[in-house]
Amino acid sequence: MRLIPFLEQKPLYYDVIDYSRMPKAYECIKQYIKLPKIIHVVGTNGKGSTGRFLANILLNKGISVGHYTSPHIFKFNERIWVNGKNIDDKTLEDAHIKLQKILPENFIETLSYFEYTTFLAMLVFSDECEYVVLEAGLGGEHDATNVFPKILSIVTPIGYDHQSFLGNSIEEIATTKLNSITKEAVISRQYEEIVYDYAKKIATEKSAKLYFVENILLEYESEMIATYVKDNNLPGFQKINLQTAYCAAKILGFDDNIDIANLGMMEGRCQKVAKNVTIDVGHNKMAALAMVKYFNNKKVNLVYNSFKDKEFKDILHILFPIVKRVELLYMENPRKMATEEIIKICKDANVDITDFKNIKDDEEYLVFGSFVVVEKFMKGLRER
Repeated sequence: MRLIPFLEQKPLYYDVIDYSRMPKAYECIKQYIKLPKIIHVVGTNGKGSTGRFLANILLNKGISVGHYTSPHIFKFNERIWVNGKNIDDKTLEDAHIKLQKILPENFIETLSYFEYTTFLAMLVFSDECEYVVLEAGLGGEHDATNVFPKILSIVTPIGYDHQSFLGNSIEEIATTKLNSITKEAVISRQYEEIVYDYAKKIATEKSAKLYFVENILLEYESEMIATYVKDNNLPGFQKINLQTAYCAAKILGFDDNIDIANLGMMEGRCQKVAKNVTIDVGHNKMAALAMVKYFNNKKVNLVYNSFKDKEFKDILHILFPIVKRVELLYMENPRKMATEEIIKICKDANVDITDFKNIKDDEEYLVFGSFVVVEKFMKGLRER
């Protein structure tokens, strides 16, 4: 069976997660994988952008590099990036065929969608890359990506998200993410001060060395990064992501003439797709706060929907100061949407809410809520 039909049969979520499955599967196939040098990226927000910035910095050095990220917006191939390009269909299918041959049958059947595709990506990278920037999925210590030994960890801002999997406190969320640290870790600027304390505690327990971005970035480097962000019209939060990637490159030993020209951007990260339309795949309170800061009290029409397991009430109340009206994008998805709840929240707050129909040229729009919301909107936009 070809890859995409095979993956469509795989579960995306489990009620109970078997954390021993991925390590056991890796033990069975690690002899077939020639591991690149792995940089592991964990955190709540900014993982994709930080990872892509670092991958491009390494590519600018002439280094063969891969970047594994998730989820995708349009096509699965977006998850596996090699030397500046998304993986092509043939290479992807060849890796799938190889994985089917080396993976025991019981793991072929039981591995989740993300677990299987993590192995798939590593097979591609083992043939192509010297370095790999490997983005964790939901967690840290128990994440599928954490089975591979790494030379460096990067910790992006940690906040509330996926509480049903990670815990209901910053302590719980930070602990599971930071427990993935092994030898060295670059700690991005954090919005929750307590994260620094947990990072230091866990690093001490693991005898790991921490590098805090604000301590190792020189003044001229900060100015250079700020200029790049301004010249490329990037939102302010991308400065934090680029600073983190830049510091990671320094720790890796590439601190001589780091080239930050033409770093590219991940799709869907506060991205202008039309003169009056911004899309963002953010789906938590930290991302909502970033959007409020980005629009700076400018009123927008919010094209929105949310899964029921998200903090949509808090997110909406954060966004309301910049919202002219909410335009509800109806979704069909196995995970139940919070459509009726969103309507009630808007009515209770006296915020206009309508069904999304089309984009008006004389109004500003923000499409926000999740990857699937952005995907549906963008598919409709491309079909116009």
